[in-house]
Amino acid sequence: MSPLCRSLTFLKPYLWLSLGAFVSLVLAAGTNLVTPQALRLLIDQGITARNPGALAWLSVALVGIAVIRGVFSFTSGFWSEKASQAVAYDLRNALFAKIQGLSFSYHDRAQTGQLMTRITSDVEQVRTFIGMGLLQLLNAAALIIGCIAMMLLMNWQLALIVLLTVPLMAGVISFFMNVVRPLFDQIQQRLGALNTALQENLAGVRVVQAFAREPYEWQRYSHLNQRLLDANLHSIRAMSLAFPLIFFIGNLGTLAVIWFGGYQVIGGALTIGELVAFNTYLALLIMPLMMLGMIMAQLTRAAVSAERIFEVLDVESEVRDRPGACPLPPINGRVVFDHVWFGYGVRADDHPVSDARRPIREEKYILKDVSFVAEPGQTVAILGKTGAGKSTIINLIPRFYDVTHGRVTIDGIDVRDVTLESLRAQIGIVLQDTTLFSGSVRDNIAYGRPNATDAEVEAAARAAQAHEFIIALPNGYDTIIGERGVGLSGGQKQRIAIARALLRNPRILILDDSTSSVDAETEYQIQLALERLMKGRTSFVIAQRISTVRRADLILVLDNGRIVAQGTHEELLATSALYGEIIDSQFGGVRELVEVGPPSRQQVEHSNVVRDVC
Repeated sequence: MSPLCRSLTFLKPYLWLSLGAFVSLVLAAGTNLVTPQALRLLIDQGITARNPGALAWLSVALVGIAVIRGVFSFTSGFWSEKASQAVAYDLRNALFAKIQGLSFSYHDRAQTGQLMTRITSDVEQVRTFIGMGLLQLLNAAALIIGCIAMMLLMNWQLALIVLLTVPLMAGVISFFMNVVRPLFDQIQQRLGALNTALQENLAGVRVVQAFAREPYEWQRYSHLNQRLLDANLHSIRAMSLAFPLIFFIGNLGTLAVIWFGGYQVIGGALTIGELVAFNTYLALLIMPLMMLGMIMAQLTRAAVSAERIFEVLDVESEVRDRPGACPLPPINGRVVFDHVWFGYGVRADDHPVSDARRPIREEKYILKDVSFVAEPGQTVAILGKTGAGKSTIINLIPRFYDVTHGRVTIDGIDVRDVTLESLRAQIGIVLQDTTLFSGSVRDNIAYGRPNATDAEVEAAARAAQAHEFIIALPNGYDTIIGERGVGLSGGQKQRIAIARALLRNPRILILDDSTSSVDAETEYQIQLALERLMKGRTSFVIAQRISTVRRADLILVLDNGRIVAQGTHEELLATSALYGEIIDSQFGGVRELVEVGPPSRQQVEHSNVVRDVC
């Protein structure tokens, strides 16, 4: 089934609206076909026969036909448009739900602007065709068939002359469709590229202004805008050439009817009323044929857009619930990585594991044969140089990605055997890039638990050391923050994100560089709070602070995707040269800070001063 036909299946819930629009369309077309006959009678029995009474009642009849046609045209258009708006509503919802459910790997490849174009412009193109184009197409088909039938009944000789022009006009329309289809595809692609540039620029406007790159960004946007304009002008040029040609062929048919019909009137084989009626039918025939050009352009646009829509709807998420997946029961938090291999875009069957558990072409993998055990309640710190695979490890626990080989288990259960919702419901996450939504502070903290009470929201904020600055805001917890948290400092946004994660009371806590944007005093307060809150939870931390690393129960040292060392801070200082190098390079050489427990305020300040200087 073609994508455009698939989009029409969205009309199924609105069958009665669609049927009402179709019946109204048929009745409106019927009144159009009756009009020439009424006009024929008015001329022959009223004007030619000099009969005022017939002239009067036939004139009234024509007005009545026009009123009936107007009513049915209104109901047809209104019901069709109502159904199309409902289809657009369903398509937008389906697209949004699909995009929300697609795995991280899809969003790594997809451009935001292209997705926005599909959910806005492409849906609107399909809606316009369903609401107007489809109705006009059916109307055109009804008029063409009806007009040809009436002309054949009235005068088959003249009808055959007219029908000689129809294949010519159909050929022009067919050629036109083949020419413009790739042009419309190009238009939508270039519109998506333009939206992508706009989205990137708006998201990074501070960087643009900070580096005084406004002229460059304007030129880049202007170039993409020019490419879109050129594609639109190219398609308009093609349409502008097609319509005059169709109109010219139609005029030839009209001229032939008047020429040969005139001779028949002179010879007495045809009345003037019949000639006028026949010529009216010809005008009614030419009108839908002319409309077909526009309808086919609209149909082509809708077909291209429908194809782009179903490209997204047909994507199979790489991370999804397995058949028969069960909800994850309440967990203790024992996490095991069992010979895990992972590569972005690498399928499990692309590079099979050998007997030595080493896949062919290791360079394709980010993680290589990673194995470790995190016991319930332990804090696991993950260290390594840039690109070592730190973030990849924490992304595999909540199944943002699926392992390529091996497995990740929680309390002995493979994370792929449970539902995603139940898995992620027991994991609290603070990502490296803090994302807040437009809305109140309270709504952002309660994002993972919308039914949380005010007291629970405030308790989470206090635990994350966010309560004091929140109540200092103009409206406290009801303060509306801007898009992406504009108006808050980096540390404030991060503390709200921590409160959001803690409110869920997760058994597993993931902190991806969660204190990198706070000052020494705030970090000290957060670390004290987190130490209390991490008790009984398995916590994974990618840290840029020595205090966090030092307190970890287990430290994983990654190098080129492999765990090259693991243990406590003291053990690794004594046994791992690479760990010592990382401590020196990332934390400013503070190996002497090995005492157990949270650091003092002075030690944190000293650590940060040394790090900042280095």
